[in-house]
Amino acid sequence: MNAPQLIQKYLDFFKSKGHAIIPSASLIPSNDASVLFNTAGMQPLVPYLMGGKHPQGTRLVNVQKCLRTVDFDSIGDDTHNTFFQMLGNWSLGDYFKKEAIEWSFEFLTSKKWLNLPVKKLAVTVYQGDRNVPRDEESYALWRSVGIPEERIAFQGKDNFWIAGETGPCGPSTEMFYWTGESVAPQKFDPTDARWVEIWNDVFMAYNKKEDGTVLPLKQKNVDTGMGLERTLAVINGQKSAYETDLFQPIIKTIEELSVKKYSSEQRSMRIIADHIRAAVFIIGDENAVLPSNVDRGYILRRLIRRAVRYGKMVGIFGAFLVDLAEIVILSYGNDYSELKINKERIKTELYNEESKFGKTLEKGLHEFERMVPLGKISGINAFLLFQSYGFPLEMTEELASEKNIKVDIKGFLAEYEKHKELSRTGAEKKFKGGLADSSPVVIRLHTATHLLNEALRKVISPTIHQKGSNITPERLRFDFSFERKLTPEEGKKVEDEVNRVVKLDLAVIRKEMPIKEAEKLGAEKEFGQKYPDKVSVYFVGDYSKEFCGGPHVTHTAEIGKFKILKEEAVAAGVRRIKAIVE
Repeated sequence: MNAPQLIQKYLDFFKSKGHAIIPSASLIPSNDASVLFNTAGMQPLVPYLMGGKHPQGTRLVNVQKCLRTVDFDSIGDDTHNTFFQMLGNWSLGDYFKKEAIEWSFEFLTSKKWLNLPVKKLAVTVYQGDRNVPRDEESYALWRSVGIPEERIAFQGKDNFWIAGETGPCGPSTEMFYWTGESVAPQKFDPTDARWVEIWNDVFMAYNKKEDGTVLPLKQKNVDTGMGLERTLAVINGQKSAYETDLFQPIIKTIEELSVKKYSSEQRSMRIIADHIRAAVFIIGDENAVLPSNVDRGYILRRLIRRAVRYGKMVGIFGAFLVDLAEIVILSYGNDYSELKINKERIKTELYNEESKFGKTLEKGLHEFERMVPLGKISGINAFLLFQSYGFPLEMTEELASEKNIKVDIKGFLAEYEKHKELSRTGAEKKFKGGLADSSPVVIRLHTATHLLNEALRKVISPTIHQKGSNITPERLRFDFSFERKLTPEEGKKVEDEVNRVVKLDLAVIRKEMPIKEAEKLGAEKEFGQKYPDKVSVYFVGDYSKEFCGGPHVTHTAEIGKFKILKEEAVAAGVRRIKAIVE
């Protein structure tokens, strides 16, 4: 079975169970400052898991673009990928454990669907803790569909799922498939690596608060995730996703460029293939990220430069990333049209970044070798490699590890701060937070963003459109299309216009309608989002109308006083406003 066939089977199966197929959201979270990228299929759906009404109903299915960097050091092994596609289905306060487990079993084992042998399956369920009871119901359901008791294991925190540190969460049941060459052992041992997890059903009935308390959600949800890459390899009896049609065209091109065999350069070629695929999807995303030393741009730069380094290690001379990008776009462009649409941007950014780093890589490696006899890479030297030769700190750490020496990370960060550069720890913190905040201040800021969007068009220019948005409890950040800096007078007029509308105390009303009707009404679209046939539109009186999933205040007076803190450039033709509400 190839990747398109597996995707189609999954979508068809859940469509037959009454699920609406929804498009993948952007890789970049919308109004969620807690993570740099969407790391799970459920993240774009958090408002609906918290009780909001989805325009497509209570049963949804899709393939979501995801990207994780916490497993960076594991890339190149058999089970980890930076970019991956998550097959997911959701119940938003509709069906719960019984249907989820029975349908999971049916999809995996039915002859019509994946036709996997039951004798190669095993499952885990949640053993419970002081907040959430032992999941006897899931255990009983697995027994009823035909999983023997010796193939069911109760586990602790591994079977309680939450995307960050706070937000929607719940006990999970995970499905494993035997990949060993011998017959699957009668008793399931979750620690045996030959049992590979292929699917996870989360019974998301709780909400974890910042103080650690776990409270019931307004509704009981089901959130499932089946990693396409891993599952495809498992059902085809392949060692890893790198042997499937998802990666083989890229790897074959790397073999041609390096004149070496995958079998002899497996880890290096896997890293190159993984990183170029991730980089293409990041640059080609509807909310494009470009290489930089800040947040998402830093992650992208790190991926590109690591791929370049491993390219040199396998003997590729000259620029090669654009050639590989062409293969990625060819392989994935039919399913993700944004890659075809943004093809020139992808190629240009990769070429520029590779050229820039290619000029300093050899000199930097030579400089690094001179530091090795010292027995440790000092903070000053690590910063020298970063500033003068473009080595991300993690690359220096990796090089040092290969020589069995340490890097003074604290010293590096001290140098970093001295030079007013981005602190890496600032980026890392964004991976650890909870999901999209739905606190009162964030909701007020969210509605204020809609008013700011409209005020800019009314006061400055009707050609202005949103190019990105990010909200934290401290402030809102709004990017918009405009060619020049706003004058202080213009900024004050925009601020006054928002506050004028706040004082009018207009009603904020949500309506569901066909997308064509919303477009006909002139509703503003949220930049970088793909929309289904039926959409949710928020109306602020007669003042503004905008595609949005919410949540929002009920009347504008709840926003409070709106204040612009800063207006600045982001990129050519893109400006940014940071503002607060008081």
